[in-house]
Amino acid sequence: MPEMNRPDKEPEEKRQFIKEKIVRQPLTRREIARRAALFGGLGAVFGLAAAAVFALACPFFEGCAGQEETAESMVSIPRDDVTTAPTAPGEAAETPSEPIKQQVENAVSSYRFSMEDYSRIHVPLKEMAAEADKGIVTVHSVRHETDWFNNPVENTGYFAGALIAQTSTEYLILTTEDAVEEADAIRVTFADGTEAAGTRKQTDRVSGMSIISVSRSAVSQETAARVEILTLGNSYQMKMGDLVLAIGSPMGIVHSVDYGSLGYVARSVPVTDGSIRVMYADVEGNAPMGTFLLNLSGEIVGMVADGYAGPGSQDVTTAVGISDYKGIIERMSNGLPTAWLGIQGQDITAEMEEQGLPAGIYITGVAEGSPAYDAGIQNGDILVKLNEGEVHTVKELQTRIENLEAGTTVRITVDRNGIEEYRELEYQVTLGAR
Repeated sequence: MPEMNRPDKEPEEKRQFIKEKIVRQPLTRREIARRAALFGGLGAVFGLAAAAVFALACPFFEGCAGQEETAESMVSIPRDDVTTAPTAPGEAAETPSEPIKQQVENAVSSYRFSMEDYSRIHVPLKEMAAEADKGIVTVHSVRHETDWFNNPVENTGYFAGALIAQTSTEYLILTTEDAVEEADAIRVTFADGTEAAGTRKQTDRVSGMSIISVSRSAVSQETAARVEILTLGNSYQMKMGDLVLAIGSPMGIVHSVDYGSLGYVARSVPVTDGSIRVMYADVEGNAPMGTFLLNLSGEIVGMVADGYAGPGSQDVTTAVGISDYKGIIERMSNGLPTAWLGIQGQDITAEMEEQGLPAGIYITGVAEGSPAYDAGIQNGDILVKLNEGEVHTVKELQTRIENLEAGTTVRITVDRNGIEEYRELEYQVTLGAR
C-alpha cells in the first residue's frame, strides 16, 4: 500500500541532525585524591632534581667567585726596565745650547738668595713630606717575656712601615725584618692614631724586608679615607745630585723626616742571587727601624740598609734601590717566599772571554748552608746554564730565580777550571726559601 502522508513527517532535506554535547562526569573524591598524589609526587621528583643540580653547580659557581675574589686579592707590581729609564721629572730632554747655558749660569751666580727664597723652596718639600707621612704607620712589635722574679713582662719595639698596597681584604705594609722578628704580637698604628692588629705576611731574610697585613675590616671608613698608599717608584732613574726625601724613622723616631741629595749611585753591587743598585745619600737614616727614600714625585725609590758603606763612607746613609726588589716585594705581598740558590757572582765580560773564560757568571761566593753550597758548587765555578737555558748575566739569573718557586729542583751547569781546561759539571739543586 502506498505510504500515507503523515502530517508530522517533514521532507528529507529539512531534517536536522541531533546535536549532542558530552558532559564529563564530575570526579569522585577517590579520583581527586589519586591525581593530587600524582602531581605531588611529580613535584617532589622535579624538586629533588633541581636541588641536585643546584648542589652540583653551586661549588662550581662558588669556585668561580672564589677565583675572582682571590684574583682581586692578589698584588701585582710592575717591573722597571733598567735599559729604558725615562727622563726624570724636570730634566731637559736636550742639552741647552752654550749661549743659553752661559746666560743661566751668569744669572744664578749673580742672584743673591734671601731667606724667603729658601723658605719658598722648602715649602713643596714640606708639603710632600706631610702627604707622604699619611702612608707611614708605626709597627709595634710585642714580645712577652719574664723578669728575674718570673713576672710576665711585655716589651714593645717601635718601627716604621710604609703602606704600599691595598686589596679588597687587607692593607699591606713594607717594613724591616727586625719589626717582626720574634714578635709574639704585632700592632699597627696609622697616621691618625687608629690602632689595629697586624700579622706577618712574609719575610725575606736576605734583604731584611718584611710585609705586614692589616685586615680592612679592622679599619674604620674615616681612617681608610685618610690613608695614603705610597707608590713604588723607578730607582733606575735616580742619578747623582738628585734630591731625596727620607721618611719613616730617619732620626730614629717614627714619623721623622729629612731632606738631602744623592752623592753617588753604585750600579751592579753583587748580592745573593743577583745584583742591585745602592744609593749614597747625605740624609739621616735608621735601617733597623725602617727608613724610606722618596723622589720628588713622592714615590719610594729606596730603603735604607746597612752593610754597603765603604771604609771611607761610614757616615753616609746607604739605601738599596727599590726597583731591584719589586719582584721579591710582590711575592711577599702575596704570602709567597722567594726562591734561594745562595751564590754571588759577576758577569764574564768580553775581555775575560778573550782570556779564555767561558761565557756566564763567575761565582765569587757561595753562602754556607745554602742549596748551592750543599749541592757542591764552589767559588771560582762559572755558572753557564739554569735548566736548559744559558745564563749570561747576574741580572738574568736574578730574574729567573725570582720566577721559580721555593722547593723546585733545577739543574745547574757550571764550568770548573781543571789542570788544562774547564770541565762541565751538572748539579741537581733544590731551591730553598729566603
